[in-house]
Amino acid sequence: MTEHEPAPSTAAEAPAAVDTSVRSPAERSRTFAGILVNTGVANITTSYLWFALTFWVYLETRNVIATGVIGGAYMLLIALSSISFGTFVDRYRKLAVMRFAAGFTLVMFVLSGVLFLLTPPAMMLDLTQPWFWVLTVIILIGAVVENMRNIALSTTVTILIEPDRRDKANGMVGMVQGLMLIVTSVLSGLSVGLLGMGWTIVVSLVLTALAFAHLLTLRMPEEVQAAATDAHGGFDLHGSLAAVLAISGLFALIVFSTFNNFIGGVYMALMDPYGLEEFPVELWGTYFGVASTGILVGGALIARFGLGPNPLRTLLVAVIVLGVLGAVFTLREWAWLYIAGIWLYLVLVPFVEAAEQTVIQQVVPLPRQGRVFGFAMAFESAAAPVTAFLIAPIAQFWIIPYARTADGAAQLEPLLGEGVSRGIALVFLVAGIIMIIAALLAFLTPVYRRLSASYAQTAAEAAENRATAEP
Repeated sequence: MTEHEPAPSTAAEAPAAVDTSVRSPAERSRTFAGILVNTGVANITTSYLWFALTFWVYLETRNVIATGVIGGAYMLLIALSSISFGTFVDRYRKLAVMRFAAGFTLVMFVLSGVLFLLTPPAMMLDLTQPWFWVLTVIILIGAVVENMRNIALSTTVTILIEPDRRDKANGMVGMVQGLMLIVTSVLSGLSVGLLGMGWTIVVSLVLTALAFAHLLTLRMPEEVQAAATDAHGGFDLHGSLAAVLAISGLFALIVFSTFNNFIGGVYMALMDPYGLEEFPVELWGTYFGVASTGILVGGALIARFGLGPNPLRTLLVAVIVLGVLGAVFTLREWAWLYIAGIWLYLVLVPFVEAAEQTVIQQVVPLPRQGRVFGFAMAFESAAAPVTAFLIAPIAQFWIIPYARTADGAAQLEPLLGEGVSRGIALVFLVAGIIMIIAALLAFLTPVYRRLSASYAQTAAEAAENRATAEP
């Protein structure tokens, strides 16, 4: 990252790192759109390969423990690395961080292709041998490092977008994520079903190389130099925690999002197995792609209407509705109910993510945003693998077998109907109820009121400063 220059110890001692007078808001918006599209292509690439790997291993083993371990390990590595990612985002120019992450991911995917080509299929599919797990780790590391770009992307919203439009910009991020899910779920299912894992790796390599080449052409002149920051080393846990605690109520917001991710781990571990029990892999990928248009719709709604005067309230309302949907979308083994439930669920996911990002962008100074976003990602990502590691074996060895016995099926039938996946449906129901209760309790906490007041105050100050600066 050659663009980094050692920053003075305090912001007051350094010239401004960002000069928004270099270009007009419209020009900055176009640059943000280019960065957003490029990041979207990169996310599509890693998700495409990661989805395909998950589909492939489940179809070969029919074991939810394997999918739970893969998904949980991915989230665990994100949790362990995100503070370092956030530290580097604060210490270096944002485009330099993005280029490094893109190049590293490309190298990892090349290694995965070489390993797959040189390993006989029988050995690769034997989970008692190391080769499948080595392949998984290589792909996993490449996908995890690519997530550094998502932290940098959140800070580019602060640099390039006016404060009163950041919630809508975050909605555009949600739209790109929705498009990513649509494309990757459809392509991954078709690739595994029709082309096989080898050609899937080849496609991912081509996409990764194209995204990296395009990223080298992008420029962001508003970032004059790396922002003056108190970040130290490559893993500034103390500085990350201090940045979070400096804002009243911000740590509570992250804790709540973490608890919400505990529930998300349930869906991460069991949603694909449920879908693959209901549909062939080609159809499941396509159906999930159709359902994933929900994120596209949710992001479009935010980009058009924003999040309202209090994004934190919007977040909690969305979580309550998410809990209701998660509890009911598998009450019966009906394909339309499952797909419709996922679609509605994914409409609301961008509201939760955009609300958290908008609050952080508003109340946290830019020199600390990388570490705050990294700390939040680490804290929140740590929750999902814990749930996935716990729920996958519990579901595999106890809940699913119990639901498929005559007595278990008879006891669950009045509430959950009949079908081979009633055990997974029971897990989803309980998880949704817990999510609803948690969000309702969060409304009653003092930290909810404090953080809402802090956001309102900083938003008012930003509006006043813009009005004063206008001729």
